[in-house]
Order: sequence, then C-alpha cells, then structure tokens
Amino acid sequence: MLPDLDIDLLTRLCETPGAPGHEERIREVVIAELAPHVDEVSVDPLGSVAAVRRGGGGPRVMLAAHMDELGFMVTHIDDEGFIRVVPLGGFDPKTKVAQRVIVHGREDLLGVMGAKPIHIMSPEERKALPKPDDHYIDVGLPADEVREIVRKGDTVTRERTLARLGNLVTCKSIDNRSGLYVMIQAMRQLADHECEVVAVATTQEEVGLRGARVAAQRIRPDIGLAIDTTLANDGPGAKPHEKITTMGGGAAIKAYDSGVIVPRAVIEHLERIADARDIPHQVEIMTRGGTDTRELQLAGDGALAGCVSIPTRYIHQVVETCDPGDLAACAALVAAFCETAQDLLA
Repeated sequence: MLPDLDIDLLTRLCETPGAPGHEERIREVVIAELAPHVDEVSVDPLGSVAAVRRGGGGPRVMLAAHMDELGFMVTHIDDEGFIRVVPLGGFDPKTKVAQRVIVHGREDLLGVMGAKPIHIMSPEERKALPKPDDHYIDVGLPADEVREIVRKGDTVTRERTLARLGNLVTCKSIDNRSGLYVMIQAMRQLADHECEVVAVATTQEEVGLRGARVAAQRIRPDIGLAIDTTLANDGPGAKPHEKITTMGGGAAIKAYDSGVIVPRAVIEHLERIADARDIPHQVEIMTRGGTDTRELQLAGDGALAGCVSIPTRYIHQVVETCDPGDLAACAALVAAFCETAQDLLA
C-alpha cells in the first residue's frame, strides 16, 4: 500500500495539461485545491496563483512550485496535415519519438510523434541522434481538417496516465506536478504559525523561471522556499558521487544548483526541524539545472531562500518516477518550515 498518498489528487495534477504560458487548466485544479485552506487567492498577469494564509504578524514566507510542464508549440501544418512544432522546455531529442501527444487547438486532438522505421534507415541514420526537424505530429486527419482545428501558436502536451510502479508512482510531468502536490498537502497540514504564508503555483519555469520572477517581485517575501523535483540518478552504473539524491531517502534539502547557493542558515534550519520531527531527509547538490529558488532569493531587497526537492528518476521523460514516502516527507518538511520560519530571522 502506498504511504500517505492522495492518489486521486496526484493523478489529476499530473494528467491535467499545462504547457508553459498556457497553464489555464492546471491553474483551475490548483485554485480549487488551495482555496479551502487559505484566506485569499489571486492570479497575477503571468498567470501564477498566489494563495495567502495569514499568520500572527511574523515574516512573509513565499512557497513556489511551478505548474507548467514540458510541451511544444505549433509552428506549421503542411499539405499532408502533419504538424511541426518547437519545444517549450529542455527535451532530450531521443525521448520525443514513439510518443502520444495532445494537440490543444479549438478542440483537443490526439497525435503521435513517430520516427522512420528502422527497416528503411541507412546505417548512418541508425547511429545519428534525432534532430529537431526530424520530429512532427500525426493527428490522422487531412490538412484541411487539421487547419480548421489547429492554429500556429497552439500548444501540445504529452499524453500519459499515472500508474503505480511497485512501491513507486510514474507519469509524465511528475516534474513539477509532484511539487504542486507537496505544496497543497503542506497547506492542508499547516498548523499554528506566525508567518504569513503565500503559496504560489508559478508559470513558465521550464522556459526560464519567468512566473517566479514576477510573483516574487510582487510578493517581496522575507523568506522563500521552492518545491521542485531533483535528480535521483541512483540506477545502474551511477557512481556514488553522481547520484545527486536517492529515491526513498526522504526530502532533499538543496544546498546548490546552477542558479542558487542556499545560505547555510536555511539548510541547517531545515535539517534541524527535520531531525526534530523525524522527517527523513538528505542534502542535494545539483551541478546543472536550476529552479525557482533563484528568483525567490533575488526578490525585492533579497530574501533568505531554500528549496525542498523531490528525488525523481527519469526527469524530463514521460516515465518520471517518484516515491510516495518522499512526497510525504517533503510535505511534512514544508509544513514544518512554514510553522518555524520566523526563527530564521530571530
């Protein structure tokens, strides 16, 4: 049995589409889940959701979990009805082929991103990595019907349902719908607190942390905490120093990524409350890749900022996988942080 997992909530979060800049559908899910646990909800000009839970006069704490997912944007429909796209976010070209997608036009269309069959590939083609122009979407309709439904600028998301994988769960968009899940669960669990807590579901993280930048400048937190996935490079062949985090090892407390150096005071505070509440945890140092943490740290006059990360295998693939025990640990740690964050400024 999966521990402490609201499987229905995680499924809805992961399966609801929301490419960067087009997060409308996932935003409605987030608002519905956060609204009963906060005093006020608003949406900023870039579409990020800010849900405020007032406290007892303590500092302002901003939580940030991005709600966009990797996707594509339509650039062209050819005379045979095939759709060309550009990526929204960082894809490994090898992971794009042999996938089902959903084209979000005037109505949703199921599509496939296939590849030339191996039978007719040249020896050179078999060895070569796919190029961006090699990818196109087939929706099974003639061009005139496609053009009635799909326009340039429409978005495309990947199609994959959430499934149990032994003691784990797997789906597309665990990055970062699992972060939304943790933030919602933390707001549900949040007990007495002095701080004003602003839980923000940010937009456009996958294309440059854009939503977090705007939200943080508007909110001007004293203290920030991002919630995002991180690499669990703990499979066969990974050397101990390459693992980043380990699945099942608990909440990952970020020390460093390519956009932020987390202050030692924040790391030690997270470790201290995790120890006090018996929350499994580990330290994360990710040498490449960044998160909304950077924008929290640089907000206003600057803020104390850290990140609680969810160890995840196969990031930026449609089979992203995480451990429900780690999700529970992350939610407990985020709630505990919000209840004690004022100690950082004492």
